[in-house]
Amino acid sequence: MDAFLQLLTEWGYMGMFISAFLAGTILPFSSEAVLLACIGLGLDPVWSTISTTAGNALGGITCYWIGHLGKTEWIEKYLKVDKKQMDRAERFIHGRGSWMALFSFLPVIGDAILIVLGWMRANVWIVALSMTIGKLARYAILVAATLGVIELI
Repeated sequence: MDAFLQLLTEWGYMGMFISAFLAGTILPFSSEAVLLACIGLGLDPVWSTISTTAGNALGGITCYWIGHLGKTEWIEKYLKVDKKQMDRAERFIHGRGSWMALFSFLPVIGDAILIVLGWMRANVWIVALSMTIGKLARYAILVAATLGVIELI
């Protein structure tokens, strides 16, 4: 896995986009590590954040569409989201609507939120907007904290 992360880091913005896309869909690894490594190598923090956000948001939309297809066996097999996570996400979302995609950046339940929103046929435009806002905020806060612009603790 270290060689894979090194390769993505060497690809710069495209590597960040790809790592964030994969992390947002099927591979359980941290796009944040690639983002911070690339910033550490001197890439522009703003473009790095934009690239990573775009990739992760596209990965999130992929989760939404898989949920939209409604194939539970695909969700469990390819996305590694089990029925228990889906039930938890559905309870979290129930009655709150498409804007709950804002919380898709959360570990463990984030992908399940998007899958359930697709499954529930939530408004794709609101899902895409709120999901992108949430993911952008997470990456921006992480980059700002890394650069010393803000203190988290």
